[in-house]
Amino acid sequence: MQRHKMNHSFGQQGGQQGGHAENGADSHSTRPEDGFLEHDGIMFGQNVGKNAAADVAHDEAAASAENAASVESLIEERCKAELTELRLRNAAEMDNFKKRLTREHDEQMRYAAEKVLGDLLPTLDNLDLALRYGSKSEACKDMLQGVAMTHKLLLDAVEKHGLKPLGEEGEEFDPNVHEAVGFEDRPDFAPNSVARVLQRGFKLGDRLLRPAKVMVKQ
Repeated sequence: MQRHKMNHSFGQQGGQQGGHAENGADSHSTRPEDGFLEHDGIMFGQNVGKNAAADVAHDEAAASAENAASVESLIEERCKAELTELRLRNAAEMDNFKKRLTREHDEQMRYAAEKVLGDLLPTLDNLDLALRYGSKSEACKDMLQGVAMTHKLLLDAVEKHGLKPLGEEGEEFDPNVHEAVGFEDRPDFAPNSVARVLQRGFKLGDRLLRPAKVMVKQ
């Protein structure tokens, strides 16, 4: 009687265990036909990891493309800035070149007649001497009028080409344009002034052709 009860109990337990095994198998079922895994009534995709990796790769590719576009834009802006700077520099250099050419041309034109005017200086010196010493003689008085007229016409002609005479009595001595030959006492002149001009100097534009030879008042 007791053995029969034990067998019956074991049978019930086996049935219960079998039921649990079936329930366990049912709670962990796979549905490969749709690619999902079912656990306790919750569906999980078998391709979740693959899809996540694909999303990450897509995001990285998008970020890389965006960075590349940003770098390309920066390079383009820098190239434009460098081209603009180069264009401005070239324009400035060309403008300076044109100004230099104009300045050199003006200087050449200004000093083109330097040699010719320099050759005329002895003639002007002789006319000055004739006027200076001829004025002391009454016999040369009539002749001096023609010499003075010739001297004036020649000075006017050379001054039109930029030649300027230097050296006047009474002006302050300037070593830049005067050459002191000696000293002479002139009570009516201030100290360190030109007491007497022995030979006129000449200046062409800003260039000194010859300093004036003078006597200086002490």
